[in-house]
Amino acid sequence: MDVCQARLFFAALRFAVRLRGRVAVYNHIMAKHVMHVSETEAASDFASLMARVRAGAEVVIEHHARPIAVLRPAEPHVRLLSESLRLAREHGSTVTLDADFGRDLEEIINSHREPLSPPAWD
Repeated sequence: MDVCQARLFFAALRFAVRLRGRVAVYNHIMAKHVMHVSETEAASDFASLMARVRAGAEVVIEHHARPIAVLRPAEPHVRLLSESLRLAREHGSTVTLDADFGRDLEEIINSHREPLSPPAWD
């Protein structure tokens, strides 16, 4: 080991001692949204983990410091028009859209814009 390598080694060692059990993180912005928990912690308070996931966090569940599962918010499923047309062709659909389809669809949507009144569950 040359002098340069020794200096790097001891600098890393001093840094590790200063951490005292905390984890060194390269990207502090991303780290705010990623949690690491043990299986036991996840099982004991899963509702709390789900609340954090709903808020946008990512949770890494570990067993003996090895990741075994990741909880993250689901991406909303969005179907593109091209995908819808491909599925229609695959299912043998013979439906054709006339030139006034867009106007008719907009009219239907606008005619049903009443406010949502969900039932009160007392």
